[in-house]
Amino acid sequence: MANDKTIAVTCVKSIHGRNKKHQACVRGLGITKINKTVMVKDTPANRGMINKARYLLHIEGEV
Repeated sequence: MANDKTIAVTCVKSIHGRNKKHQACVRGLGITKINKTVMVKDTPANRGMINKARYLLHIEGEV
């Protein structure tokens, strides 16, 4: 594939009591708990989900 880059994303704040769409974005990235880190592909869809809930997440950068 032309774009095999990944991004490490960690949830640093609870999604409890947050906007439902932001909760869905965090869950869509595969994050279920605080301090859980997942590696997601660097796609426009994933970038959009990260951008929407960026105040809940810590982005480790591209690997």
